Amino acid sequence: MTRSFLAIGECMVEMAQSDGGLYRRGFAGDTFNTAWYARRLLSDDWRVGYGSVIGEDAISGEMADFMAAEGLETDALATHAERTVGLYMISLDQGERSFSYWRSHSAARTLGDDPARLEAMVTGRDVIHVSGITLAILPPEGRARLCAMLDRARADGSTVSFDTNLRPKLWKSAEAMRSGLTAGAAAADVVLPSFDEDSVLFGDAVPDDTVARYRERGARCVAVKDGAGALTLWAEDEGRVVLEPEPVEPVDTTAAGDSFAAAFLAARAEGASLEEAGRAAMRLAARVIQSPGALVPGIFDDLAKT
Repeated sequence: MTRSFLAIGECMVEMAQSDGGLYRRGFAGDTFNTAWYARRLLSDDWRVGYGSVIGEDAISGEMADFMAAEGLETDALATHAERTVGLYMISLDQGERSFSYWRSHSAARTLGDDPARLEAMVTGRDVIHVSGITLAILPPEGRARLCAMLDRARADGSTVSFDTNLRPKLWKSAEAMRSGLTAGAAAADVVLPSFDEDSVLFGDAVPDDTVARYRERGARCVAVKDGAGALTLWAEDEGRVVLEPEPVEPVDTTAAGDSFAAAFLAARAEGASLEEAGRAAMRLAARVIQSPGALVPGIFDDLAKT
């Protein structure tokens, strides 16, 4: 039986530093990165697609072609005649990344404008993955429509995953960010927060506070990342698990959380236990941050050897 994994959000043109101070162009974005890694982790009986809105210009066409060439289905990609895709540049300081964005005219900002399009996008999906960035780029009305549609899909049997992925500059205020993230989490079965972010925004004292807060909003599974610290996991049928990661010297932390989400969701979708999924997620993320850029094609050859 064929099953379907869909990630929804914004894919952008990525400019990443390479040798000699030059920049290499690619395509990336948090939920897109998750879909890219998930395609490589899930078995062949899974269809993996990406849902968004792109332009009708040359670079948008190249992006769609890239997705298809990487094994992702593009039937959930819509186009906008008057907009294009966003661009971001990565700057690195001892492995930690910061971003500069050019995305004000991004077609993905219209993702929530068409209820019928949203309904067609999510209907019949086994797993749907969105993030705080997906919600942050949308106007309030579009954000509400997407959350309502995710809630409906969840009621119809889809597993909805939400990576909180805070980007304060995308939100009008801290209160808007709290409200948006709470709405996204309330529509999800699986919530993937980062303690360093949630502790500042919500005042959580320890990762267990983060777990409890999302449990109260209806999550069935929570995985609280904490950078190089312990991973705190909880699932309603398996209880609490805490895992200590192996120490890693990062080269580029871009896509650490995105690859974590892909490995965690793929493992759970294939029947792995909470602990097994957590270890798989930490393992992939640790390898990803030892290479530059968001997408690391050769990483799976290395993982196969270990």
